[in-house]
Amino acid sequence: MPTSEELKARIEAAIPGSHAEVEDLTGGGDHFRARIVAQAFAGLSRIEQHRRVYDVFGADIGGPIHALSLQTRVEQE
Repeated sequence: MPTSEELKARIEAAIPGSHAEVEDLTGGGDHFRARIVAQAFAGLSRIEQHRRVYDVFGADIGGPIHALSLQTRVEQE
């Protein structure tokens, strides 16, 4: 099962300049909440921002990562 720290590292590696906070909601390693702030989200709709994060995990969503709740926003300069 993935850990919150592993998910955080994957997000921050895939979206340069991003800052992620990831919480394991159940303690079981399969339901997470992530808050991501990134300048890379500028100009993207909320749906496009979320897709960008979900793309980081590919087939892991619905597999080892059963649920991933997202809150995304553009980093203010």
